[in-house]
Amino acid sequence: MSEAVPGERVEDKSLGELVALASSSVSDLIRAEMDLAKLELKADAKKAALGSVMFTIAALIGGLIVILLSIAFAYGLVAAGIWHWAAFLIVAGVYLLLALALLAIGYFRIRKIEGAKRTRRTLKDDFTALRHRGDSGDPELTG
Repeated sequence: MSEAVPGERVEDKSLGELVALASSSVSDLIRAEMDLAKLELKADAKKAALGSVMFTIAALIGGLIVILLSIAFAYGLVAAGIWHWAAFLIVAGVYLLLALALLAIGYFRIRKIEGAKRTRRTLKDDFTALRHRGDSGDPELTG
């Protein structure tokens, strides 16, 4: 294949050599761009993995904090004069109410999902139009 040599004039090359040189240059450029993209994606994947590990550790620590605060809340109720078993039962009841409220909110949010209602309607209209192919009396498509 023809290579570009410093000092060589482009006007001295034939059309075939110029096309081959351009083709080679484009494929080298594409290859270099793909290598750069791979390096960037690999670096981004490492950053994402490290970030997800940090989020996981933070979530575990948050869970431990909730447990410790729950115990502290229960013992605070004990200090207020409530029996031990009743204090821990109250804390569990508070978490039960919180869980039920979150379940209800999630349930009502999911019920509001329409499932691409407009897209289904337009697709149905498109298929109906294809089946009828207008009012020209042409035979209908069956499927």
